[in-house]
Amino acid sequence: MSVPLAVSRMEETLSLDAPLRVAQSSQRDPEQAAQQLASRLLSPYLEGVLFFCSAEYDLPALAAALEAHLGGVKLCGCTTAGELGVDGYARGSVLALGFDRRAFSFDYRLIRELDTFSLLDAQRITDQLMEHCTHSGVAPIKGHTFAMTLLDGLSACEEQVLLTLTSVLAGIPHFGGSAGDDNRLTGTYVYGEGAFHDRAAVVLMVNTALDFEVFSTHHLRPSGEKLVVTAADCERRRVLELNAEPAALEYARLVGCAPEALGPEVFARHPLAVKLHDKTYVRAIQSVNPDLSLSFYCAVETGIVLTAMQESDLLEDLGGEIAAIADRLGPAECVLGCDCFLRRLELEQAGLATRARDFYREQRVIGFNTYGEHCSGLHLNQTFSGVYIGQYRRDH
Repeated sequence: MSVPLAVSRMEETLSLDAPLRVAQSSQRDPEQAAQQLASRLLSPYLEGVLFFCSAEYDLPALAAALEAHLGGVKLCGCTTAGELGVDGYARGSVLALGFDRRAFSFDYRLIRELDTFSLLDAQRITDQLMEHCTHSGVAPIKGHTFAMTLLDGLSACEEQVLLTLTSVLAGIPHFGGSAGDDNRLTGTYVYGEGAFHDRAAVVLMVNTALDFEVFSTHHLRPSGEKLVVTAADCERRRVLELNAEPAALEYARLVGCAPEALGPEVFARHPLAVKLHDKTYVRAIQSVNPDLSLSFYCAVETGIVLTAMQESDLLEDLGGEIAAIADRLGPAECVLGCDCFLRRLELEQAGLATRARDFYREQRVIGFNTYGEHCSGLHLNQTFSGVYIGQYRRDH
């Protein structure tokens, strides 16, 4: 069944007159799902739609249905490792956010070939997006514009693409997430120009007079134990040895479990991180390979030191970050977030799914669970990265 519209407090407050409208459907039939989204989102002022969908859908059929019912507006999105919707965490659904042109300029570009993406490509895309923002006349570019990236989460191209983009964004704040596929690790897709694409990315630029702040946070703290990567296959993001031992065996020793017990649940509870300039950046493990190497979601290389991390209260950490921004900007219209799927696993394993659902709903958080997060040109793991958008005021 679809998500009942009358139940969600977020949908009640993001009304037809709001600058942002949210819609979500759990209908398995792509045609019915697209119809439900359109009935909620379409208006004479709709500038563009950003959506996140389960990879369980028949994606070509969903693409055709979305174009049929939302055709004529700019439409981009990606597949997920779970949706963060109007009632908190969801699976098997499609979630969409509509931007009103009276409050937002919204435009995107599709990067079809990540492997050959160059500095010239990045400059061309950025110039085109900034030109659209300028012509829209919603607000000045400086201080009123942010960028969002969506990338194929199994492409292993995030670091190179994000670094290239950041070099030309000229200080425009940026965040984003890597597409997922409900934890199957078989195929992740971004959507643009009317179809789903793999080994591709979407760059979205939003300009607005509303107050906003891009941010990233995680709840993990160093435990003291360290592992040295003594052999790695950088191209495939594989660690072959830790402390001169087979990587899976040494990691299993560290966390106190049998090697055959290693899996996403263990990885979520026992993350590793690198330290750069007094900050820690998680390097999440993706899988164990038959040769006892470990595949990672982020770049790894021989010689780096990985620090074992321990959990603190995930929701308390995120709540503190949101509260601090609210003190600066006032109440939120919404918080658009890219939330690592390992954070979701951690909450579910700890029996905190209900608490998380209530928290996200109250904080007006929407978004998706990712295979990696992006912030300021960095590719991250086990974080929440997003943008806090301040409440619309009629005097804007």
